[in-house]
Amino acid sequence: MSVITPTSSGTATDHLAQFLGLLDISLSQNSLVKLVLAKHVGSEADLQRIIIKPLTVKGQPCLSFVYRYKTRDITSNFALAEAVEVIAGLIPASFKNAHLLSLSDEVQLEFSKKGKTTLFKSKAQQERQAPSAGHDREKKRYLELTRPFLTDLGVTNRQHELIPAMSRKWKQINKFIEVFSHALSSSPLKLDQPIKVADFGSGKGYLTFAIHDYLCNTLQAQGLVSGVELREDMVTLCNEAAAKLDHPGLTFAQGDVRTVAPSALDVMIALHACDIATDYAIHMGIRSGASIIMCSPCCHKQIRLQIQSPALLKPMLQYGLHMGQQAEMVTDSLRALLLEACGYETKVFEFISLEHTNKNKMILAVKRAEPVDPAQLLARIQELKTFYGISEHCLETLLRSDGFIG
Repeated sequence: MSVITPTSSGTATDHLAQFLGLLDISLSQNSLVKLVLAKHVGSEADLQRIIIKPLTVKGQPCLSFVYRYKTRDITSNFALAEAVEVIAGLIPASFKNAHLLSLSDEVQLEFSKKGKTTLFKSKAQQERQAPSAGHDREKKRYLELTRPFLTDLGVTNRQHELIPAMSRKWKQINKFIEVFSHALSSSPLKLDQPIKVADFGSGKGYLTFAIHDYLCNTLQAQGLVSGVELREDMVTLCNEAAAKLDHPGLTFAQGDVRTVAPSALDVMIALHACDIATDYAIHMGIRSGASIIMCSPCCHKQIRLQIQSPALLKPMLQYGLHMGQQAEMVTDSLRALLLEACGYETKVFEFISLEHTNKNKMILAVKRAEPVDPAQLLARIQELKTFYGISEHCLETLLRSDGFIG
């Protein structure tokens, strides 16, 4: 990413003018993908960010503003000229960060607490498509809003209409099932056999119910799905819902990855398991012979405490945010390489947009048909650990203790 450096005088005014000029160019060229205003500092309670996208209303180009609050979304549409004025009034008075995506460029304007500004600009790292400007766009859904469990869990009302406050949860559920569907199609699992699934940290059971419903109702397969959750009240709630809604093969139990004895599994799920709990979950999946492992890590404390920054990187890593991002990247890279060494094809990707959740990374591992020689992968793991001065990685220790890696 190239950086437009601050000028010696009028920095905030100059940078804001440059940013708004780039916005005007993207609008005139019909290349705007979206604009996100974040780091809210205004007076409006619970407002988190605004997502702005092009829209056509009654044949006229507009910008749609989605005001994202903690529990609801509010949408307003503005004509282009008025929209640009609104945006100019919001930066930096109400938002200290503006992120512009166009078909060709990516631009980010940041205001520090001391009033300093930085404007980042780079070419798009991958080809983007212009969003549809239609007012009502149809999206592929892997689940239907009419499914009874969505009403019982409070995602829809009795008329099977989406409750506005649950719109983000609904998007997460569909994205999760989409990822699972693609993983299932590339895995060695066959739908003429029961599919055994364990979801650790299942909470209120949104995803647990969803994957059971997708297997049994959409794919017409036999799904034996178990949700594992520490909170007894959540376990009771979900078991009662499963019994009432007639979900045979769906059960919930109290526990976690360290207390539940491993058994044969086809799919292991652990979303937002904190720090080394993710390592225990991945270890459980490998021990259980799971063909699909889906993890969304949360917190990366173990590696962060060990990392010894190379001298060349210390000026960059003196900032806590950068150190945290590095610890996250190193931890999850080692996890992915260890899964590869254990015979899985592994991907690390954005599970769902940052617009909807800050915990958005997923590690997806699908068992390969043919085993791989782990020697080269284990050598890379050791090189990374040596470079960063890491003495122990929890998942590696667990796998070595069970003889999965030498």
